[in-house]
Amino acid sequence: MKQFSAATPGAYTTIQDGGRFGFQKMGVPISGVLDPFAHAAANLLVGNPPDRAVLEITVMGPKLEILAAADVALCGGDFPMTVNGDPVPGWRSTAVAPGDVLEIHQVRKGCRGYLAVTGGIDVPEVMGSRSTYPGARIGGFAGRPLKAGDVVPAAGGPRLSGPRQVPESLLPPHSEAIRLRAIPGPQDDYFDEGLERLFASDYMITAKADRMGYRLQGPEIPIADGMPESIVSEPSMPGGIQIPADRQPIILLVEQTVGGYAKIATVISSDLPRVAQATPGDTVHFARCSIEEAHRLHRAQQEAIFALARLFG
Repeated sequence: MKQFSAATPGAYTTIQDGGRFGFQKMGVPISGVLDPFAHAAANLLVGNPPDRAVLEITVMGPKLEILAAADVALCGGDFPMTVNGDPVPGWRSTAVAPGDVLEIHQVRKGCRGYLAVTGGIDVPEVMGSRSTYPGARIGGFAGRPLKAGDVVPAAGGPRLSGPRQVPESLLPPHSEAIRLRAIPGPQDDYFDEGLERLFASDYMITAKADRMGYRLQGPEIPIADGMPESIVSEPSMPGGIQIPADRQPIILLVEQTVGGYAKIATVISSDLPRVAQATPGDTVHFARCSIEEAHRLHRAQQEAIFALARLFG
């Protein structure tokens, strides 16, 4: 079913779902959404299972003509959204009809938004996922971001009897000072005072921040005496904090598969949405975290999604 026609595509709008797993050994990264909670919430608001494909919007959203009646919801960063020029709140479902014009304006706080529609975005699966990976031109719209003139299909399905809204108690905060909990390793033995410096310092997010990773700027992290400057390339996972030759940390994200630099620590999965919503100029501070605490926080994040699913029936 044809759902949207893109009059303007936005700064960087791609189709993403929960990710593409099991192909990293072939050089294909996970891809998928950078903010899983916002992704799940947007889907649940329109009556979808939490893992359906959505539009992931970065900084400036698209202008879309509605081609079929549906419910839509936008979650994530604080993006002003209008339907036919009238403001529509985020984190809430909205009914749209053919001929309506939905426009998502420049973000006020945060960085990324997730637009869900009844039934989910319906493009062919590639390796078990509809997620876009531009590096290999797979998934989504021929592996590329949305462009003007694209017609976005959706699966369609039952409409809601009334609007849904995420309770304020479950809304994530947005702050320019971002605390990221991290577990030392896997190569923390490559560092001595560098590990303490990482957890004691503030770092600024640079302009080199995308779905592959976020480069930071701040106090240098030196390799310990006698340790090599690099390691044998090994698989990488989202959240790894890599220390390259310039000694400035890089937080690896979902479009990276291998790396040849030591990873001093790993940001826990439940804090990665904070990275997804960060923008250049924001400040990052790392806090040491245990594996047990990381597991507890992950369970709490999953429980918040389950709570929304129970709330909406």
